[in-house]
Amino acid sequence: MFEKQNELIKSGVITLVGQPNVGKSTLLNTLLGQKISIVSPKPQTTRNRILAVINDPGYQIIMLDTPGLHEASAELNQEMVKTALDTLREVDIIVFIVDAAAPLPRKGRNPTSYLSTARAKTPVILLINKVDLLAKEQLLPIIEAYQNLHDFKAIIPISALKNKGTDIMIAELLKLLPMGPRYYPEDIPTDASERFLIEEIIREKVFLLTSKEIPYSTAVMVDRFKEEEGRGLVTIDATILIEKKSQKGIIIGKGGKKLRQIGTSARIDIERLLGGKVMLRLWVKIQKNWTTNNRVLKELGYRG
Repeated sequence: MFEKQNELIKSGVITLVGQPNVGKSTLLNTLLGQKISIVSPKPQTTRNRILAVINDPGYQIIMLDTPGLHEASAELNQEMVKTALDTLREVDIIVFIVDAAAPLPRKGRNPTSYLSTARAKTPVILLINKVDLLAKEQLLPIIEAYQNLHDFKAIIPISALKNKGTDIMIAELLKLLPMGPRYYPEDIPTDASERFLIEEIIREKVFLLTSKEIPYSTAVMVDRFKEEEGRGLVTIDATILIEKKSQKGIIIGKGGKKLRQIGTSARIDIERLLGGKVMLRLWVKIQKNWTTNNRVLKELGYRG
């Protein structure tokens, strides 16, 4: 799975799981100190498993960000949930994240029921995120409610956005991680390709700049990536896939305004990622019912 280095340190693989919009991607980006997992206020933004490498002289934590766990009927959503659940069987520690402001779990609506998929002996840490939105006296009933649902190794209130409580989380992880090799060189923050990260950046802008069902009906494919060394420029051609003709006009906008907005916002982040000038050209293509097309789902990496 990973290339082992010689040094023995605290090391291992953890997965971040939980329902949509609980802050998994925000936490991963905060701990890494850079953005590799896209975020938006809309649920189900993350579609793939994203791997980040958290490095320290004394440890290396390989952290998996996963799609939100939810009741899925559409094929794409079923693949997203499967991606998240599959990680429960292959990690050293599960970090289950809940939203402090969400309704308390009750019979028939227990988000921790997904943990039954994990190996029985895999330790689970519970993070109660977004505690910066609550008064302190509101926290105790939340902790008590979750204590009765699973044998968590630790329950930690955090704010992923404000980086509060994350030091306690790291300390608890180190108690549970085994001694092992450094699986990745210290200068590698993720195993994701530049093309994948670029596709995710563009898709994030679609999520942020469009509304209703549009973001969920779109996917992004980088068609061309060319470095022009003499000009210090990277030229990127990418296609935004949509399912219906009616969606094409919304993505493009009047006079192409919306597509230019998406492109400009994405280009700024891509230049930050690549550390240089970028020419980004976007096209919009109708791929009817791509979210249920097995070939397209495989091509996009949503199905093995």
